[in-house]
Amino acid sequence: MRSSWYNKLLLTFGPRPPLNWLLLFLVIVLVLVALLGSSPFNQLDSVTDPTRPDIYSGYRRLKEQVVNDYLELQKLGTNPSKDFDLCGKERENYVPCYNSYLLAGFKDGEDLDRHCEVSRDKEYCLVRPPKDYKIPLTWPSGRDVIWSGNVKLSKGQFLSSGSMTKRLMLLEENQISFHSDDEMVVDGVKDYSHQIAEMIGLRSDTEFREAGVHNVLDIGCGFGSFGAHLLSLKVMAVCMAAYESTGSQVQVALERGLPAVIGNFISKQIPFPSLSYDMIHCTQCGIFWDDKDGMFLIEVDRVLKPGGYFVLTSPRRRQGSKGTIATPLEEFTSKLCWNLLAQQDKTFIWQKTADAKCYSSKQTFPLCNGDDGQSYYKPLAQCISGTGTKRWIPIQNRSSGSLSSAELAIHGISPEDLFEDLEYWRSALRNYWSLLSPLIFSDHPKRPGDEDPMPPYNMVRNVMDMNARYGGLNTALLEARKFVWVMNVVPVGQRNTLPAILDQGFAGVLHNWCEPFPTYPRTYDMLHANGLLSHLASERCSMLDLIFEMDRILRPEGWVIISDKVGQIEIARTLVTQLRWEARVIALQDGSEQRLLVCQKPFLRK
Repeated sequence: MRSSWYNKLLLTFGPRPPLNWLLLFLVIVLVLVALLGSSPFNQLDSVTDPTRPDIYSGYRRLKEQVVNDYLELQKLGTNPSKDFDLCGKERENYVPCYNSYLLAGFKDGEDLDRHCEVSRDKEYCLVRPPKDYKIPLTWPSGRDVIWSGNVKLSKGQFLSSGSMTKRLMLLEENQISFHSDDEMVVDGVKDYSHQIAEMIGLRSDTEFREAGVHNVLDIGCGFGSFGAHLLSLKVMAVCMAAYESTGSQVQVALERGLPAVIGNFISKQIPFPSLSYDMIHCTQCGIFWDDKDGMFLIEVDRVLKPGGYFVLTSPRRRQGSKGTIATPLEEFTSKLCWNLLAQQDKTFIWQKTADAKCYSSKQTFPLCNGDDGQSYYKPLAQCISGTGTKRWIPIQNRSSGSLSSAELAIHGISPEDLFEDLEYWRSALRNYWSLLSPLIFSDHPKRPGDEDPMPPYNMVRNVMDMNARYGGLNTALLEARKFVWVMNVVPVGQRNTLPAILDQGFAGVLHNWCEPFPTYPRTYDMLHANGLLSHLASERCSMLDLIFEMDRILRPEGWVIISDKVGQIEIARTLVTQLRWEARVIALQDGSEQRLLVCQKPFLRK
């Protein structure tokens, strides 16, 4: 006689073909194994200790988990053992949400904006690398030399670029070379950086950090040479440029191992909280800043910290005959309580006021009602943000190193919690690097026609922490002297810790993982996700979509480390093997329900 539990499942799912029942049975077995493998004492501990993994001891939660797992497996199709095919050549540089220019109804350039709400392309295929794609050179060689076949940049686009770019780049056979700092000619990046430092009252650009400039948003970064120089000064520079179907600035910067993300000033706020950056820089970035009644400048003011700098070089229009800034731009910057510090040649530098009361006294723009920091592609607002928050601290008054106890308190973080989080990541990192060795795979994928790759410790440069929390993995990597940078992603719906991450001088962005990430294919060497699969399930988003997105942004031979509950890990392993990833599940020694899924993406051409 069938049990009532069985009947309820039958009512939930209805009759299914035998293969689907087998998938369902597999999921049930996995969940029951997880339950029976935990003692009653462990289940009691999970109730009293919220930091321990949840154990589905209740019937309702068990059924919900079974339903979610079943539906996820059901998306694999009628033949779950079949591998997914490669996409066509037209998708080699495919970026979802930025291909809506064929759709009607957009105006004022909004067709070039990000439109995930109208992007319904659900073709499940693997984005293949270009025909001439090669594994990037290791850092720091890869900063100055990239394979031309890895980026969509033609010789014609290179020759049509500006004179500054031509001085900094050299096209040779199948490589593009960038001059390093030691080779900078007159009027190069090093001289330009020194000029900016002098204009804000410093003796040299080596004093940027002492002056409070720890992180810079470089809008329209060219091919990243200014950001590369700032990184050598231990200043975190993040390139942000609009989506381009050819010759992408973001794609080239990431190929060089430099932080970059797709973003623009059109109709929406950029995905950073208020008071995020110490300096915002624009050199011929193609933005007419006094358009839309100054709303682009208001957005700059929103993400710029008190006392921070806005650097604008070579305005493209609305200049006076003698090179002076035209009246509309002067009027807007004055209304924003910015002070024009200096003008030299075609470079202008404004400093944002450190006096929050200035905006009220001018009574030009209203103050925004509430500022929750969740500025995730909201419409541009014509109001001033950040003046009422405790984070209103001039950059010159902030601590130069790690966050002080007072600064942690502003973010609602106790020193004990931060220390405990960092200790965990220090320990985890010691294990991670050894797990990345190709030796753990008995059938490690080789590059087509090449020998086995070198050990991965010098092959990882671009790292993404997909659920960054306090940025503990970033800190641990720096302490271990790994030559990497981390894009710290704070998922929308989680506690917004991005302000604390940015205040530490790290790179970071808000993102909803139910949507594609704003970057080009093959732009990250390693992806790390701790607890993200469980978060995704709570948001009722597709794990299958997430895994395909990870495959899109991961370079061939790149690594993935996922830490989550055993049920989520087993589903993820089923999915990634169909994407032809090499995958191993590793049990933790503490006997917890958590598992590690360590993967490597192979180099596939056909």
